Amino acid sequence: MKRFFLLVTFLVFNSCIFSQTLNHISLTGGITLSSFSFLTDQQVIIRISQDGKLLEWGTEAQPLRYKIYPPKLQPFMGRVEYYGPGTDSAYRGKVKSIGTCLFNYYGSYEYEEKKGKIKSIGSVALDYYSNFEDKAFRGRLKFIGSALINYYNSFENEAYRGKLKSVGNTPLTYYSSFDDRIIRGKIKSIGIHNYIWYTSMDRYRGGLKSGAPEQRINGVIYIIR
Repeated sequence: MKRFFLLVTFLVFNSCIFSQTLNHISLTGGITLSSFSFLTDQQVIIRISQDGKLLEWGTEAQPLRYKIYPPKLQPFMGRVEYYGPGTDSAYRGKVKSIGTCLFNYYGSYEYEEKKGKIKSIGSVALDYYSNFEDKAFRGRLKFIGSALINYYNSFENEAYRGKLKSVGNTPLTYYSSFDDRIIRGKIKSIGIHNYIWYTSMDRYRGGLKSGAPEQRINGVIYIIR
């Protein structure tokens, strides 16, 4: 009986630890980082911005023949709770839980660049760049769990300064201001995967010529819309 209770405790603990994960990262037009998304143990997709704001949540529509994550989510029909009037002013009225996934926020006593931003999603802790760091990424996500989120600094080529540079050990590169004007700033590679775009000389200029619009790399799905 004792072993049974220990096993149940272990399974519950293990479920809580791994119940939320960074699931996918979206780049609109192959240029703009639009969201980081997390998947809960109830299969709820939670999307947040690079500066730690909750954008939306919901469930995935019925998968199509070819796996394409929808830009819009289906409403989550489960319980959603909010922080009440007696809580810290920095997160009063914000989402407290979505189903079994709990949210914590940085309070009003924190540095200005962190106040009111999401501190954790379930068991995943989030941290941000301070105002003492490069102006190109102040206030943006710095850590998702143990993964360092890096950006190109303000001294880089103007076509990609401030853009997402790496997620953990996955590097991202972009076409520079010396490339064709239509593809400047567009994603060039993620990890070992390359992206080629139609240039201003092509019929489908600006469109993706080669490279998968969805690519799983080191456990994260990168979505190019």
